[in-house]
This record gives sequence, C-alpha cells and structure tokens, in this order.
Amino acid sequence: MPITVNWSDLEIAFERNSPDQESFLDLENGDLLSIVEGEPDAAARRARVSGSPERYLRVDPASSREQYRWMERFVTSVADEALHERLLISIDGKGAFRRFKDVLLAFPAERERWFAYRSELLHFHIQTWLDHMKIDVANVPPWGHVAQPEEPAELPRTTTTSEAPGEILRRQARELLDEIPAAELPPALAFLEFLRDRGPSSLLGSSLARRRPSLDDDAADTAFDDDDVGPAVGVR
Repeated sequence: MPITVNWSDLEIAFERNSPDQESFLDLENGDLLSIVEGEPDAAARRARVSGSPERYLRVDPASSREQYRWMERFVTSVADEALHERLLISIDGKGAFRRFKDVLLAFPAERERWFAYRSELLHFHIQTWLDHMKIDVANVPPWGHVAQPEEPAELPRTTTTSEAPGEILRRQARELLDEIPAAELPPALAFLEFLRDRGPSSLLGSSLARRRPSLDDDAADTAFDDDDVGPAVGVR
C-alpha cells in the first residue's frame, strides 16, 4: 500500500550522518522516527522500533565517505585557480567539511552552485534507496524525479587575482597556521624550519600524492556535523 512520505524529514534523515542518531521510516504513515542517544525518550523510541520491526525501516544516510567524494567532484569543476587551490587544501584531512563550507562563504555564486549540485546528488541517493527498498510512495517529492547526476566537467583554470603563485601559497600557509591550536605550533614551526634549511626538494610532489585523506570508519562518522550538511529543501 502506498504511503505519504514526509519528504522534508526524510531528506534531513538522509543528510545527517551522526553516530549518536538513527532515523526510521514509518511504513504505515510515512513519518520519520528519530532516536538520539542521550535524550530522555531514546529508550522508549528504541523499544517502539524493536517492538514493530516490520513497521519501521532504518534510513541509511549518505555516508561521510560518499559526501566527501561529492566535494572532490565539485572541486574539479571550479574554474578559478585560486579558489580551486583553496578548496583542495580545505578538504585535506579531518574537519574537511567545515573548512570547505567556510571557504565557500566568501564565494556566494560557487556556494549556490555547490548546494544545487549536492541537493541533486542527495535526492538521487534518496530515490535510489526508495527504489531498492521497493517502497511505494503516494506523493511526489517537491524536487520531482531525479535522473542520475552527471559528473561535473573539469573546466580550464582561470586566474582572477594579481597575486603571484608564490604569494598565493604563502597566504594559504598563513591561513592554515591560523587554524592550528597553539599547543601544536612548535612541531609545525620545527617542520617549517626543516623545510627552510633543506631547500628545494621533491617534498611537494609527494605531499600532493597524499592529498586525499584516508578516512577510517570512526573518522567517516565524526568528520561530518550538523552545520556542514547545508540547507534542507529550498533553504539557504
């Protein structure tokens, strides 16, 4: 029997990947039941789900690994050379989602393009999940049917700054140093002194090869927070 899905709540359930929260789709009325560890009613809600396993279907959010790949694909389509480099640096290591979002705050057009691209991917993920679970829905989602999104085209890089390449790198290094906790600055400074004394080397090439972080299961769950998920349907 078709169910009337609460699309707004379902979208939120899919985009929030947290180890402390689970969401379940009610196959009788289309509502979402969320269980947040530590909240007073968490035990009662869990008992409700376990008591009717045929009624509640666990929602499988888009994993942090998958959403990280979305960011990687988007970065390849950024034409501005300086912004492209800043985004590449921002997605390197733990905290990538927040740094990526912070960089885009200063570029509203690219930020809107990212939200549109990400929404398309998320909606396709939801649609694929519903089809896989053979869930018959009575109401059409507000975003309509979504075709499989195409890979963003890798555009030729353009330069919109008068800064020399070396100055861009020095500014990016200063921005990274500003984000490092004071307690961790001594080893960072020691490493910079090592590079200064060593002079030109092949270190840059090897560091670029290691740019993409290797997220283990714990990091994949914790690297993504609520502020990083972007807006819900139609909200900025």
